[in-house]
Amino acid sequence: MVTTLSGIEFLNALIKGDLPAPPISRLMDFRVAQVSEGSVLVTCIPQEFHYNPIGVVHGGLAATLLDTAMACAIQTRLPLGTVYTTVELHVNLIRAIHKDTGELRCTGEALHVGRSVATAQGRLTDAAGKLYAHGTTTCLVMSAS
Repeated sequence: MVTTLSGIEFLNALIKGDLPAPPISRLMDFRVAQVSEGSVLVTCIPQEFHYNPIGVVHGGLAATLLDTAMACAIQTRLPLGTVYTTVELHVNLIRAIHKDTGELRCTGEALHVGRSVATAQGRLTDAAGKLYAHGTTTCLVMSAS
């Protein structure tokens, strides 16, 4: 399917339910909620199953949400027949996340999308806009064939 749709068409089909949710989103209970050219919103309500051994949400959830939002923001600007993969991910964890934090909103914004390299930035906030994490990514852009 990725070879028959542009990046933004693919993500819109995912949101509408025309394509199945990726396994990672089912596993970690998040969803791509909105897309526009160069921008993506991913949402998640942290649960106890996201907890690490010390009783807070594992930092891997924040990293996963940021990686998803930032990489998908890049995907929205990719033409038909083009794919990408994350080659570098930098995450700054600002404060602990708990199951009572409420809905997390992770925004990704494409900064540069070239023929072979793309970069993006992201922010993870709660519904009130309080920052929990932020990050940047670099992705390799390549032909799907």
